[in-house]
Amino acid sequence: MEPEPHSPRPAPRLLRDLTWAEAKNALHPDVIVLLPVGAIEAHGPHLPLDTDVVIASTAAWRGACLLAGSGADVLVAPPIVYGTSYVGACFPGTTPVPAEALTVTVTSVLDGLARWGPRRLGIVNAHLEPAHVSALSRAVDAVQESSGARIAFPDKRHERWAALLPEEFQQGMRHAGAYETSLMLAAEPHRVRHDLLPSLPPVLVDLPAGTRANSWSSVV
Repeated sequence: MEPEPHSPRPAPRLLRDLTWAEAKNALHPDVIVLLPVGAIEAHGPHLPLDTDVVIASTAAWRGACLLAGSGADVLVAPPIVYGTSYVGACFPGTTPVPAEALTVTVTSVLDGLARWGPRRLGIVNAHLEPAHVSALSRAVDAVQESSGARIAFPDKRHERWAALLPEEFQQGMRHAGAYETSLMLAAEPHRVRHDLLPSLPPVLVDLPAGTRANSWSSVV
């Protein structure tokens, strides 16, 4: 007897590509929705201001592909572009939003997604400023309580996840160095200023420690 053919596994989709009628069918209780979150801020002289947005969006898409490969139905929502990024505010182009505003925005987006049916959502965040992460955590807690949906929000700063990342990241050098540059080279290599890479001096800064000691910590 011939085995029955495997049913085709659903491919991940971008919510932005759907019409409202298609979204009505796609946003069912069993679908997993991933929300990328980034920030607009300086990333050295060689990376674009939306580096965190690119990293979050690419990670969300690749994660969605892995989930779809295991048989899950997955949607990737449009990214949250602006974040709480005051630490880099002295660099032109860095555009922060207050933590309170970010919490309200993300709460509204997550609640808006959950109200149509999805019970499982995830935040894929690429900006690690403490106030930014805290703002997202408050949004997650609020929507889980109000909607009953389960929302995954892995924090890469925690040992469980940081242990999987390069030594540079673990030592606190998490911004615009080899870690983020390599991710941009994998995601959108044409947007990296390759001509500047050979002359970039190493900047060995423990960013978390510096943030705690910086006067901005009272603001963010």
